[in-house]
Amino acid sequence: MDRVSLDDLVSLCKRRGFLYQGSEIYGGLSGTWDFGPLGIQLKRNLTDLWWRMFVEQRPDIYGLESSIIMNSQVWKASGHLDGFVDLVVEDTATKQRYRADHLLEEQGIEIDDFSPERIGQLIEENGLKSPAGNPLSTPQRFNMMFKTQIGASDTQAQDAYLRPETAQGIFVNFKNVVDSCQPDLPFGIAQIGKSFRNEISPRDFVFRAREFEQMEIEYFCRLEDWQEVFEDFRLKTYDWLELIGLPRALVSELEVPESERAHYSQRTVDFMFEFPFGKKELYGLAYRGDYDLKQHQRLSGKSLEYVDKRTQAKFLPVCIEPSFGVERTILALLQSAWREDTGNKRTYLALKPEIAPYRYAVSPLVANKPELVGKAREIFRILQAKYGRVVWDDHSNIGKRYRRQDEIGTPWCVTVDFQTLEDGTVTRRERDTLEQSRQAVADL
Repeated sequence: MDRVSLDDLVSLCKRRGFLYQGSEIYGGLSGTWDFGPLGIQLKRNLTDLWWRMFVEQRPDIYGLESSIIMNSQVWKASGHLDGFVDLVVEDTATKQRYRADHLLEEQGIEIDDFSPERIGQLIEENGLKSPAGNPLSTPQRFNMMFKTQIGASDTQAQDAYLRPETAQGIFVNFKNVVDSCQPDLPFGIAQIGKSFRNEISPRDFVFRAREFEQMEIEYFCRLEDWQEVFEDFRLKTYDWLELIGLPRALVSELEVPESERAHYSQRTVDFMFEFPFGKKELYGLAYRGDYDLKQHQRLSGKSLEYVDKRTQAKFLPVCIEPSFGVERTILALLQSAWREDTGNKRTYLALKPEIAPYRYAVSPLVANKPELVGKAREIFRILQAKYGRVVWDDHSNIGKRYRRQDEIGTPWCVTVDFQTLEDGTVTRRERDTLEQSRQAVADL
């Protein structure tokens, strides 16, 4: 992997159609991003692989897709209404708001207590100013959930919230899945979906956004088995990293101290990645205990107990949560796949074929020869039927096509030339090595 700046990644994503700024023609909307044609295909490849590994290839994990808008009682039970907060400070002159912990971290100030009182004390002791050099207000709690209303009129509207995590959709459907599928413990429920957080200061491209996608599992087991399950998912995270091609050397584990853990967590391990802007959380693995099921059972008045099929004993299982961020994974993949080939004056993405937006690019050697274009179109249809992710490219000369496909990570380019018309073989070019060989279409 070659070092790459965040600016280079942002430029590539915009230029080649991976990611665009949300609402860009109106000046954009902070913390929102749109996936372009290549980005959405990369994303689909990624989520399909995750689903295949963690759901389709396992007999003990069931899929779910829950609603994005949820009853406010869900968030009261989960603790998000009271506890899902960040500390915000305000520039007293410009009124610009900032996350207090981010300002401290940027100055290398270690935070030993995340209470408003301690954060305020650290700001005062270190004479911390806003980025504009102005005094800061005292830290205030800021709830990050997006609030909306449901109803036909303002007077009859009911408060609701966009979910800040996908997990609660799983917990409130726990009994439904148990009743429908009759699973034996241990078992898991998996979901891929959007979450929303009103971040005080979105930054670092798609790393911290207000709308993002999660791939999560809530895995339920008996209390005495949680450590074994936790370790199993810790190791499976490295299997996932290998599958998608993220180098293990860039990943480290952080045992999150109690003072920094989420309110529901009894143990959390963060998988940290060396991003261009520093070592930050890529994935998380949390032991949630029976906190969520207990809270929903208490507030809803509905029993969420699991009934042992053999003994008929009733109890609330505990839960292990592996959580994978889609956008953060994509950012890490683009960064780690970036290559600068100075000898050949090119930049390319060394993405795995399973992840790359396109598996093959098909081109006629020249675009003004009908017989070559016709044959190339025929081969394009054959490969598209076989692999799906195949792109047609006949713009500019063949050298520029190769460089364009290199930059978006296409593993192989297939060129149809005059020899193809004679013997049915094509030129197959390797992205990483630049090696070219003659192959029959059937052998591709």
